[in-house]
Amino acid sequence: MTSPKPAELSVKAGQKIGEVAGVFPRLELDKSIAAMRALEEKVSAEQNAILGKTAAPAAVVETGPKIPIDDFLKVDLRVGLVQFAERVKGSDKLMHMKIDIGEAQPRTLVAGIAEAYSPEQLLNRKVVIVANLQPRKLKGIESNGMIVAASVEGGKPVLAGFLEDIPIGARLK
Repeated sequence: MTSPKPAELSVKAGQKIGEVAGVFPRLELDKSIAAMRALEEKVSAEQNAILGKTAAPAAVVETGPKIPIDDFLKVDLRVGLVQFAERVKGSDKLMHMKIDIGEAQPRTLVAGIAEAYSPEQLLNRKVVIVANLQPRKLKGIESNGMIVAASVEGGKPVLAGFLEDIPIGARLK
């Protein structure tokens, strides 16, 4: 087979060339993402079927009663740095901490996180605390605030934290 001559490749005046289409057509982002998610769900279901796993029912998360924004604005959430931590004697769950939130003296807090965290894991960690709660005594130690953590039924608490650097004492809004 021989190569076509240049004259054979040229288009003659008035010749119809058919529909023009892009070689790489644009993708519509929303449709593409939806298609990828559908494919991911399908493949996951197929893998689970092969492995004999059944899909877990979706967890129903119930929220508490709705509150007005003015009530939420009353809560003073602050970034704090754990400077001291030790387990409370006579308790498996309680941790005694000193947390710097930018005040003259660090705050004393007692929190039910000792089953999930060791004192070493807490030192120099930035945490979120509720700074304007009335003090409360727990196992003889006055706690001046509450540490913010997430938990699931039967699970251990997970402390709220930050991916980016944030100064001590910064207020959460």
